[in-house]
Amino acid sequence: MTRIGIIGAGAWGTALAMVARRAGCDVTIWAHESDTVAAINDRHENPVFLPGVILNSEIHATTDLARAAAADAVMLVTPAQFLRAATAQLAAAMTPGSPVVICAKGIEQQTGALMSEVAAETLPGHKLAVLSGPTFAAEVARGLPTAVTLACTDDDAADFLVAALGGERFRPYRSDDIIGAEIGGAVKNVLAIACGITEGRGLGENARAALITRGLAEMTRLCVAKGGRAETMMGLSGLGDLTLTCASTKSRNYSLGNALGQGETLEHIMASRLSVAEGVHSAAAVMRLAGTLGIEMPISQAVDEILNRGAELDSVIAGLLQRPFRSEH
Repeated sequence: MTRIGIIGAGAWGTALAMVARRAGCDVTIWAHESDTVAAINDRHENPVFLPGVILNSEIHATTDLARAAAADAVMLVTPAQFLRAATAQLAAAMTPGSPVVICAKGIEQQTGALMSEVAAETLPGHKLAVLSGPTFAAEVARGLPTAVTLACTDDDAADFLVAALGGERFRPYRSDDIIGAEIGGAVKNVLAIACGITEGRGLGENARAALITRGLAEMTRLCVAKGGRAETMMGLSGLGDLTLTCASTKSRNYSLGNALGQGETLEHIMASRLSVAEGVHSAAAVMRLAGTLGIEMPISQAVDEILNRGAELDSVIAGLLQRPFRSEH
């Protein structure tokens, strides 16, 4: 039986534990909170992060990072800004050469590094993969049909991971474009906040469709400049994830933007939530990377200005609408 270690017992980590167990894997999930570990082991639920879902009784939880790391493959499902700290602790405990699957979507704020770049630095010698795509954790946990991108440049590791995780209701599609999969997963969260603001401000469906389309153009420019491929942005980890995240209040980033558009402050919204809206942390990091690469990203910049630079919402919206007309392509 393939042993899968999952680092992070939030909603997505818990859902992936269900995926791996359905595929026949021996699953150990690491949680920072002892109450979460007790709930998973004793009551087979994660009421704080994934309420209403009964977990497979064969999923085991632990607060011992080394126990979860001693696996045939490890899935990193921590918030993006904590990935470096987690992998630094994991390095000594992991099985040498075992694949590492990055499931966190974001860009490191302090360095502008992609998650794969962080993992390559802190976990040398391990084969890296990125799992990304249009996924709401609760639907995945309940076994509703889902398709994702599994990006990996090592064919043997990719084959192993698809066999370990794939099933009738969870379908990984192979890619070798790790950079593209990561750019899509990080930038779509920022764009989802923008789309949520349009909903909260009552700007209409036309505006949201325009933001999704022009936002996709921003994602593609950044992807290509960073070394990824434009066609990846047309796939599950690009357009697929963008469409899902920008069109539903189930999305943490979209719902946060919606609340901002209705006049709530960011501080109040963040204080009232346990889950992490990665777009809040990614906005500044995306713009830092765009600046390094010389890429124009006006929608992402607008979100960064609202979240991190004290810009007034209506003036930022007016600024976007007053931009010069230009060719679409």
